[in-house]
Amino acid sequence: MKPKSILVVVIASTLFTFTANAQQSRDQDQRKEPPSVDEIFEHMDENEDGKLSKEEVKGPLKEMFTKIDTNEDGYLSKKEVEEAPKPEGRRPRQ
Repeated sequence: MKPKSILVVVIASTLFTFTANAQQSRDQDQRKEPPSVDEIFEHMDENEDGKLSKEEVKGPLKEMFTKIDTNEDGYLSKKEVEEAPKPEGRRPRQ
């Protein structure tokens, strides 16, 4: 492959990735409600075992992992996530 072709592929890949990430960010900004438990598991349960390990979770779930893991087995079940205290969202500007 010629150097110019490689450069074009790299630039195109970078542009595609940037555009996809920007769209995902806009979609999340437009979301009014927090994700459902099923959406959380669909997004975070990388090994698809039906539970979330501390390595799989991000954001408020990671910060509150030990509080949410009520049976202390090192994993979050759907039931534990459903019953978890809800994080306080951003408050509207006054």
